Amino acid sequence: MKIITKHFGEIEIDHEKIINFIDGIPGFDDQKRFIIIDNPDETVPFKWLQSIDEPELAFVIINPFVFKEDYEFDLPKHVIDKLKIKEEKDVLVYSIVVIPEDITQMTANLLGPLIINTNEMLGKQIVLDDNRYTTKHYILENAKAKGKEE
Repeated sequence: MKIITKHFGEIEIDHEKIINFIDGIPGFDDQKRFIIIDNPDETVPFKWLQSIDEPELAFVIINPFVFKEDYEFDLPKHVIDKLKIKEEKDVLVYSIVVIPEDITQMTANLLGPLIINTNEMLGKQIVLDDNRYTTKHYILENAKAKGKEE
């Protein structure tokens, strides 16, 4: 299947890799079908969550454990049920990233992780009730702090 994207032009995708966000993504409730596109630069930990139906809609995402190893939360039972999660190994977690002009101010939304069941290809963005996390967690601050510890 071919789709048109703003950032990558026309690309061929595997129909089986389409993730169905049952409820859409907050603010984009009508967009349900997405695919994860790897970054062409494999040394960068970012990926793209690209809408199948809206070429202009794509989010930069990152595995939050790359820069915040102690990131943890419990998935509510209703989310586990909705995404048909049976085993932890089938779950991927991503955070949406905002990259401003000043790249040192890049942030990730740790309060609203994207949860994906790779077995069922179902996804949902959840909002955590956890004051340890924010919608604007500075990614590079964590990387600098980690580098100083080593």
